[in-house]
Amino acid sequence: MKKKVICYIALISILFTFLNANVIPKEVSAKAEERNNTLQCNEYTQEVNIDNEKIIYLTFDDGPSYKITNRILDILKKYNVKATFFVVGSQIKDREEILKRIYEDGHSIGLHTYTHKYKKIYSSQEYFLKEMTMTSKEIEKIIHIKPMAIRFPGGSKKHLNKELLDKLHKENYKVYDWNANIADGVTPNLSIDQFFRKATNVKNKSQIILLMHCNYDNEKTCEALPKIIEYYRNLGYQFCTINDSTPEYYFRFK
Repeated sequence: MKKKVICYIALISILFTFLNANVIPKEVSAKAEERNNTLQCNEYTQEVNIDNEKIIYLTFDDGPSYKITNRILDILKKYNVKATFFVVGSQIKDREEILKRIYEDGHSIGLHTYTHKYKKIYSSQEYFLKEMTMTSKEIEKIIHIKPMAIRFPGGSKKHLNKELLDKLHKENYKVYDWNANIADGVTPNLSIDQFFRKATNVKNKSQIILLMHCNYDNEKTCEALPKIIEYYRNLGYQFCTINDSTPEYYFRFK
């Protein structure tokens, strides 16, 4: 009798374990499947890994330019890193192949107005929007995509307000400023070490949008870029591109 009881207990225990394994974990399994469907944002894919809070967006303004943009693209390709290029519409003419290369290499493209001339672009909200639209159409003609990420020349501070933001959102534009800046737009001839120190002076930020430039005079930026990439890679940062799912980031306004 005791042996039968022990056998029944063992059988019930096995049956309970089987049911537990096949019924209860379904919710866990579903969560795991959902988690696995979230692409990792590393050198191979470009969506955020929710388990990794360290993210850096390398962004380059003012291109495309003949020599510098191609040099930067070569470096990014060597390190298998993707970036975001905020392009100026008037810079595209005769540089269509560079724009195509940016896109074909897997980088993302944003809008940085058509003329980059402050007096024009900030003369009115309507003209600002017009320049973004002009640049978007120019890009669409060449690579058949319509970028919606925009960056204000000089940043949105003193230019962006609720009224303009509402107008931009109505047109489905998103604004991206930065929270780290190597200052190569203003002082392009700083030393490599100076650029590096500025690029890494982020005070433990978990998400970084780093402002750099790829204009004709940004040769030193090219020289500093490998060191910057290696630094953040060694710290475990993911290199991401700004895309449709990237939350907006703009300077505060009243």
